[in-house]
Amino acid sequence: MEPVVVVGAGIAGVACAAELVRAQVPVRVVDRGRRMGGRLASRRLADRPVDLGASYLTATQDGDFAKVVDRWRTRGLAFPWTDTFLALDAGADGGPSAEVKTGPVRWGATGGLRSLVEALAGTAGVTVEEGAVSSVTATTDGLDVDGAAAPAVVLAMPDEQAARLLGDGLTQHREQLTRPSEPILALAAWWASRTWDGVVAPGVFHGAFVNGDDDLSWIADDGRRRGDDAAVLVAHSTPALAAAHLEDPESAGPAMLAALQRLLRIEDEPAGTYVQRWSLARPTGERDDPYLLTESGLGVCGDGWGGPPKVETAWTSGRDLGRALAARLA
Repeated sequence: MEPVVVVGAGIAGVACAAELVRAQVPVRVVDRGRRMGGRLASRRLADRPVDLGASYLTATQDGDFAKVVDRWRTRGLAFPWTDTFLALDAGADGGPSAEVKTGPVRWGATGGLRSLVEALAGTAGVTVEEGAVSSVTATTDGLDVDGAAAPAVVLAMPDEQAARLLGDGLTQHREQLTRPSEPILALAAWWASRTWDGVVAPGVFHGAFVNGDDDLSWIADDGRRRGDDAAVLVAHSTPALAAAHLEDPESAGPAMLAALQRLLRIEDEPAGTYVQRWSLARPTGERDDPYLLTESGLGVCGDGWGGPPKVETAWTSGRDLGRALAARLA
């Protein structure tokens, strides 16, 4: 049997491929990036990995994903970060105000969230090849990926990207791929020392949801979520700011930095900054279906399927699609 082709090596694609490997179904994973991880992306800045995509992960208690996370914890790859963030109100003349919010435990990764996807692939024996896929078409014998036959094809990516790849014989499925995703810009900034602990609220700063600001929606303390206390912050833009700067993301950097300094009352200038663009960062709206799997063997999975868009949702979607394909093909 020709291998199933999985396009996209984020956590959904790798989870799907892992199930196929376990079922002894041949699989080929292709990703246009140099490294796997997708939106669980980290980049080496200030001599350390910095998470620039997803900020953290959560796991439903006693769920299957919680068991995976616990194995990462046992291996020293992941650790419980915090259950406490701030809700920062940008305020007006009186300046920002803060309220402490508690919720589920958020997990961080010592080597960056990308390292968890790499660990998942390594454990299952999944390998990834670098390459861009231009189209998937249907033939009389099955599916075709840029000239290579495949019994099934999995597109582990947002709807908009998946829909663009559908060619002859598959274009009708674009009607099922209409869940939009909003853009985000991520600003990483680092300083010589930490100055923001206890400034806007008592205690250690971990992160903050930002309300009422034109430029920022979220701030994460990368030193706290990495466990090394480095003086590194990552701020996410509002979708509106990102949409206005997608062609030149660096041009949004000054406004994002100014908002970050104002909200956390940071007076010093950073030693360095970096801006990452995410054109399709987070699905909007809702969808109950855990994945798409057509009679022709086309599958689509990711955090836009089967629940709130988060890391656990993406893993579950990919895992379940992989099992469904394995049952069909094994």
